[in-house]
Amino acid sequence: MHTGTAMPLPRSNVDTDQIVPAAFLKRVTRTGFADALFHAWRQDPAFVLNDPAYAGASILVAGPEFGTGSSREHAVWALRDWGFRAVLAPSFGDIFRGNALSDGLLPVELPTPAVALLWARLAAEPVLAVTVDLVRREVRIKGLTWPFPLEDFARWRLLEGLDDIALTLRHEAAVSSYERDRPSFLPTVT
Repeated sequence: MHTGTAMPLPRSNVDTDQIVPAAFLKRVTRTGFADALFHAWRQDPAFVLNDPAYAGASILVAGPEFGTGSSREHAVWALRDWGFRAVLAPSFGDIFRGNALSDGLLPVELPTPAVALLWARLAAEPVLAVTVDLVRREVRIKGLTWPFPLEDFARWRLLEGLDDIALTLRHEAAVSSYERDRPSFLPTVT
């Protein structure tokens, strides 16, 4: 369960190039992308990421079709580097959703009226506490609760903190045994 403040981003069809412009894709690490997040939009002093009222927000509340476009893991890395732990939106780009779940950023699908209500409440009260409860699969603010769908396997991975590498390492003994007992005439990887 995570409780934090939230930042409204009332825009739809936010693609991965808007989240992280291509100019930042030359970096070779998975961290250090906070400066790239919504880079072009942040040139506008009125853009929400520049608003001190939402400083420290750990939940982003976006419009429909968030994260559409190219497969860009950097978009998830930038959101995480900024400090976001969850993104709430009516819908997500399929590849973005998969990348987010693989990297520990929770994409929460909520109905459009719930997102609109959250935007209004956050505009009136920027420090509104928002709880994203992964165990119960629900989002809560004072007086309101919304359930959200999430596959059991994705939920389990997030609760266990397992990325793709950690999932594989859970079978390290079996992999080592296989490699040890594998016939020597088969190709090997060194």
